[in-house]
Amino acid sequence: MYSGSSDGESHDTSTQRRIPPASSMLWVRNLRRYIGSGAGLGSEALMELETKRILLEIFKDKQQKSQEAGTIPSFYKKKPEEGSISSRVQRLAKYRFLKKQSDLLLNSDDLAAMWNCLRENCVIDDGTGAEKMNYEDFCHIASVCTEQIGPKCRRFFSPSNFMKFEKDEAGRIAILPFYLYVMRTVSLTQARIDMSELDEDSDGFLQSQEMESYISGLIPNLAQLRDMPEAFTNMYCRIAAQKFFFFCDPHRRGKACIKKILLSNCLQELMELHQESEEEVTDTEQAENWFSLTSAQRICDMFLALDKDCSGSLSKQELKEYADGTLTEIFIERVFDEHVRRGKSGSGNSREMDFDSFLDFVLALENKDTQEGLTYLFRCLDLQGRGFLTTADIHSLFRDVHQKWIEGGNYELCIEDVRDEIWDMVKPSDPLKITLDDLLGCKQGGTVASMLIDVRGFWAHDNRENLLQEEEEPPEEESQ
Repeated sequence: MYSGSSDGESHDTSTQRRIPPASSMLWVRNLRRYIGSGAGLGSEALMELETKRILLEIFKDKQQKSQEAGTIPSFYKKKPEEGSISSRVQRLAKYRFLKKQSDLLLNSDDLAAMWNCLRENCVIDDGTGAEKMNYEDFCHIASVCTEQIGPKCRRFFSPSNFMKFEKDEAGRIAILPFYLYVMRTVSLTQARIDMSELDEDSDGFLQSQEMESYISGLIPNLAQLRDMPEAFTNMYCRIAAQKFFFFCDPHRRGKACIKKILLSNCLQELMELHQESEEEVTDTEQAENWFSLTSAQRICDMFLALDKDCSGSLSKQELKEYADGTLTEIFIERVFDEHVRRGKSGSGNSREMDFDSFLDFVLALENKDTQEGLTYLFRCLDLQGRGFLTTADIHSLFRDVHQKWIEGGNYELCIEDVRDEIWDMVKPSDPLKITLDDLLGCKQGGTVASMLIDVRGFWAHDNRENLLQEEEEPPEEESQ
């Protein structure tokens, strides 16, 4: 009456029905109750059970907070407390990572060996006498260097690195630019490791004390600073660090990004002091490098000479003597308004310029053509704080320059003519006002700023043709 297939199906179904689910078995229920209560478990098992319970509660709490917060992402993470396990683990991980990166760097012996390999396996150009190598030589040198130095030099001999350098008609590159590239890469990597070691909170930024510590550690390795008096070291580090913060901390947050420091011209200028000065260098040439010992001592002496009352800070009246008193009074007033903090008493007479503010002031005046220097000066020129200069502002600013100009026995000039000349130099996008972007874009912003704040700067602009002739005359006399 029934087919075999139907009997098989009914038999399977009946078998499945006879097997009770696991949850209904008595021993399973008893085991779950036994484990859930924790009775009979060892100390390790109890600890693991408690850990799982705590983690589950934390997960549910975070999930609930995430649902309540909606789509707003987390933008702030509290740093681990000093001495906590998280802080120790983070510090240990950072130390091991930096140690590993340091071990991968080429040392001085490795660099010397690489230079020897490059010179021994290169080809001399018949026309220029330069030492060059083609791609086959490049690969062969890579193999030789790997055998002598180890695999850590292999990354410099990649095809992409070979393509970075200028090639001649035969497809060869000069070995000297390649070697300088390797040296600069190693130097910057070492600098980044050293700065990261000083970065206590590991946020990628250095505070002023950390930057000063980095510079202090460099002094013994800088040939031109070895003779520095020990008593002057702290003051030198303060002066040197201030330039990094002036250019790498534009928002004055008190910390500079390590990446920005490495890419700045300041670090390159500091590293120039590695070179031994074979020829005698004049004080004027040394003063051009902010980080030279001569420059640091000059700035220190300048501040001490201006500080008549030996208070450790400068009043407006004392600052007016800067640069032989050629700066205008309105500019000095604006410097104090924009860049000098008020005293604790809050009165206007108590506001004085400390040494760090003085360093920013000098840096701005000595780097007027840079974006950072011009930004500093533009805030002083912007009398109304509107973000632009009008013809009335130019007239007000130049009035003091005109007065000093006449007092110096110079010829009479028309302020309106100077104003029109400034407008022609800047060529602002809006003919009625000059913005900071206009000054930066015209490439003459530093000259314009000098004309408006310093009578000596206006004199230099007015006599620019005569000054150019004087600069060209010495070579002609020597040739004669």
